[in-house]
Amino acid sequence: MSMTHVERSGDLKKKYIVGSRKSQLAMTQTKQTVALIQEKFPDIEIEIKGIVTKGDRLVDVHLSEIGGKGVFMKQIEAAILAGEIDFAVHSMKDVPSYLPPEVTLAAIPKRNSPWDLLISKEPLASLDELPLNSIIGTSSVRRGAQLLAWRPDLQLKNIRGNIDSRYRKLHEEDYDAIILAEAGLNRLGWQDKVTGIRLTKDLCVPAVGQGALGIECRSDRQDVIELLKAIDCPETRKCVSAERVFLSQMDGSCTFPIGAYSELIEGKLTLTGLLSNGDGSIILKETVQNENPNQLGETTAELFNKQGAKELIKKFREING
Repeated sequence: MSMTHVERSGDLKKKYIVGSRKSQLAMTQTKQTVALIQEKFPDIEIEIKGIVTKGDRLVDVHLSEIGGKGVFMKQIEAAILAGEIDFAVHSMKDVPSYLPPEVTLAAIPKRNSPWDLLISKEPLASLDELPLNSIIGTSSVRRGAQLLAWRPDLQLKNIRGNIDSRYRKLHEEDYDAIILAEAGLNRLGWQDKVTGIRLTKDLCVPAVGQGALGIECRSDRQDVIELLKAIDCPETRKCVSAERVFLSQMDGSCTFPIGAYSELIEGKLTLTGLLSNGDGSIILKETVQNENPNQLGETTAELFNKQGAKELIKKFREING
């Protein structure tokens, strides 16, 4: 397919096309990203093109069964490479740790909340008030393992779909609580509509890149890179990079219970990593500091490997197929 745009270094065009998944949340965060760009470049027009991905079509199948988080990106990435769109907005937690050299993450804007929220059918003052054997809706093996480590009595039940449908299922089906990413609720303006208990890293280490967005384009589109770098947040990029290096060293996918969260604590780059088996009876968790994001991710991974991380991952996959 021929390129639809002339590629010109350092010469911004008047119109760009951005690709996005068609879900309400994806479209909302894409519109918010477009607004950030147009604050910097008010004369530029940006058209949004919705793309349906495999992950969006197979909403009743566990993500780990259809290829993990990369299922939300492949069609969109193909559109970038074909020149059908100029760039795309992704949730960083959906971006695989390895990207083809033909594409790049030209911008990682300032991160929203990295945390998960436990939203219950009946209001709770604390997590300890969850009734015995409560049914928790989550499609994430990471969330599930950490919840079971805290409360082995909890019953996990798979739940997929957008935020609206999950929230509806909480009240219409037999779930006692569901887990949602706080960033998604914030972006949709649901802060007042939905209240829950925030699960910080002491209880539930978030997914790699959770709460951050990544703006992807072709590596040879210098005009697009110039446009997008204006909304890049160096601190967020540094933290997310450390998390992604850790993930890549573990094996690069999220088809097993793994989490990582990096932050600046008193000016020092810090990474908390987590690895578990499916039922949460084994938890590996380490917190490491290093000023270099790549070294931080690698050092943390080395600590995990010394504790048998590779064998833990292998056993999980043998049991779960």
